[in-house]
Amino acid sequence: MNKPSSMGSNGSKPYQAQLIQQAGIRIPETLITNNSQTAMKFINSYEKVIYKSISGVRSIVKAVNKKDMARLEQISSCPIQFQKFIKGIDVRVHIAGKDIHATAINSTRTDYRYPDDKNDSTPEMSIYKLDERTHKKCILLAQNLGLSLSGIDLKITTEGQAYCLEINPCPGFSHYELKTRQPIAKSIAKFLC
Repeated sequence: MNKPSSMGSNGSKPYQAQLIQQAGIRIPETLITNNSQTAMKFINSYEKVIYKSISGVRSIVKAVNKKDMARLEQISSCPIQFQKFIKGIDVRVHIAGKDIHATAINSTRTDYRYPDDKNDSTPEMSIYKLDERTHKKCILLAQNLGLSLSGIDLKITTEGQAYCLEINPCPGFSHYELKTRQPIAKSIAKFLC
């Protein structure tokens, strides 16, 4: 669905973050560094900080813990992206052509896709109604990137502020469709016809 030239933003999270902000969507406070002292200062500035890869390769998002702090020197050979953890609801927004399908993920996990421990239960998913402003910004973001199909990962705070974590130009959607019965595949087929 997407032209190969439109999918490049996913290869660099720093570049993608700039594009997200240009669409008027907030991103969490972010630091990309390979300097352990700079990282330590950033981590100590917030109650909870997460870390993840800066490349387009899928990575597991984890919260920084004491074990990570003890091995922070190891980042000198590999830049890492640190972000202030945003408390709120995880929302996955699928855009297919002009159709938009938002799913709320009810989870206490740092990364809702992966269990934090063995006793963790599968997160519940439900249809989510975006406010009009966030809806328009998501459409604008996908259009700015030239994406006919995208999966936008948001965190919506209790105050209603939307933060974009990333936009995926080749999103998995069947799991969200199965859990919420939203017609995502139908929207894709409609766009292609």
